[in-house]
Amino acid sequence: MKNVLILMFLSFGLLTNAQQSGSSDVALNSEVSTPHAKNKKHPKRESTFQPGEWLKFRMHYGLLNASYATLHVKSNTIKGVPVYHVVGKGATTGFASLFFKVDDTYESYFGMEDMKPYRFVRKIDEGGYTKDYEINFDHQKDTAVLNDKKNKKTYSFNLQDSIQDLLSAFYYLRNNYDPKDLVEGEAVNLKMLFDDDGIFDFKLKYIGTEVLKTKFGKVECYKFRPLVQSGRIFKEQESLALWVSTDDNRIPVRIQADLAVGSIKVDLEAYNGLKNQFKIIMD
Repeated sequence: MKNVLILMFLSFGLLTNAQQSGSSDVALNSEVSTPHAKNKKHPKRESTFQPGEWLKFRMHYGLLNASYATLHVKSNTIKGVPVYHVVGKGATTGFASLFFKVDDTYESYFGMEDMKPYRFVRKIDEGGYTKDYEINFDHQKDTAVLNDKKNKKTYSFNLQDSIQDLLSAFYYLRNNYDPKDLVEGEAVNLKMLFDDDGIFDFKLKYIGTEVLKTKFGKVECYKFRPLVQSGRIFKEQESLALWVSTDDNRIPVRIQADLAVGSIKVDLEAYNGLKNQFKIIMD
């Protein structure tokens, strides 16, 4: 259950944990993903988000209201470079916290101009299972150093093109993939580093558009399926679905996962500080 909670707490970013939970090579040679997907990147002149953006998500496990998660965008500088500072927090609540208490914090610092990650922090406590990581990226030397503060160990990695961390990946995709280049049935790919397991490929299959009924009203969304490992946690490789608003904000609206036991649903619960109008379809 621990890995599922990590997976769902921080919305899009945590979807990638599903691929790490079983094998670092999962989905790399999958027939489901399309090897010739169009991964055209068109950096936007204006960001789809801004400092002050705050998103809150509510997670349900079956009928149980299991947890809440928030993503908050701030501004900062690292070695004179202007960066976005995103803080993600997740915690169990109510009855769920009685049998499995979770208190997670993730932080990402990435460039306002180039969207490259400069620092990533992962500090989690999940039913007594703890991790305390900090990764610092040096893009001039094409290296990253992970500091495992709990175990007093360090790991070095050689960086690759378009590398992202767990949270920066979400904001990078919001800015750098133009909707007109999405092709149904094909996947976008991204290389990620957020743990001592090293760099791995994240694949996100585009399904099409769909209108969802939400607490805010009807919202038109792009639908994606992150490719995950079937078996221990998920029923099938395409057991996970993600809906992102088609407006200029491109925020996650819903996530659903069919698990080996039960199912999980995550919905956008509240928002503030969006750069663009959140479009609701009026009947």
